[in-house]
Amino acid sequence: MDSQDLQVLDAVRRWSAAGHTFALVTLARTWGSAPRAPGAWLALRDDGLVQGSVSGGCVEADLIERIRAGRLGGPAPTKVAYGGTPEESARFGLPCGGTLELVIEARPDVAQLIDMADRIAAGRLVRRTVDLASGHTAIDDGARGDALTWNGTRLCTLHGPRRRLLIIGAGQISYFLASMALLMDYEVTVCDPREEYADEWRVAGTTLSREMPDDVVRAMGLDPHSAVVALTHDPKLDDMALLEALKSPAFYVGAIGSRINNARRRERLARYFDLSGEELAGLHGPVGLPIGSRTPPEIAVAILAEMTAVIRGVTLVRSGTEVPSTSGVCAASLAG
Repeated sequence: MDSQDLQVLDAVRRWSAAGHTFALVTLARTWGSAPRAPGAWLALRDDGLVQGSVSGGCVEADLIERIRAGRLGGPAPTKVAYGGTPEESARFGLPCGGTLELVIEARPDVAQLIDMADRIAAGRLVRRTVDLASGHTAIDDGARGDALTWNGTRLCTLHGPRRRLLIIGAGQISYFLASMALLMDYEVTVCDPREEYADEWRVAGTTLSREMPDDVVRAMGLDPHSAVVALTHDPKLDDMALLEALKSPAFYVGAIGSRINNARRRERLARYFDLSGEELAGLHGPVGLPIGSRTPPEIAVAILAEMTAVIRGVTLVRSGTEVPSTSGVCAASLAG
């Protein structure tokens, strides 16, 4: 299960080995409504094959036509804008008159990109810089606080696992949640000190810890790019993780269980662990969007959907009532 970055870089490696040339296109900036966020990128082979996306398909057809005709930039990186007028937005299918600004590298450094792929595969964050004025590109180690920057001539992007997910419990729901989270570019750690579960954990690409959950939460140093989901149904384990995670700046903290059990959990955390009302308000429990989930993969979908809503700052609507996605009242239909 490769990340989106690795899918693009794997294509680059294969195409280069087969003797093809290719261009690299990065979405640097958007105005108005846009299908993809800045930092999205694609590799475009000389015969028109594509890996990745910068617009969800809106401008890719034009890019393909241009590279096939040999009209996609010169030896130095360039920038190209799509949209800006209603006519051009309509022509390229850009919604709501949106505008995209792309950085195009018609002759990227293959060795540098392969080095970048190796670093990402090893779990490292990579910052890539493209300077249009000098034509120079560079990669170095990124930090979790880094963000995309673009001043019109210099583009810095971050690649690799951008967000971390700590799952408490190595059961069946955790299996599907971890597998899906990997596909969404999360760096996944699973914590379960119970040998009955930990010994059977088999999700490649994840890190398994057998330490106690509160120790793991503290050791990870949770930041605003981190999420914690407690899935054991065992208060001795779930609560230990939650009491530390709810004090952290993690963007999402959730716990499985029914509404009744989660109400009891909040009462315990407030009474015995002195968590404030504000800290308890950050708990998403029952965890996940209320989509009628019953099976483990359905529950995993509901959890990741709610996490995505929190990341995007989406206001969720239930029965005609708006509920901020960060309110902690979202719930999958779970029993227990």
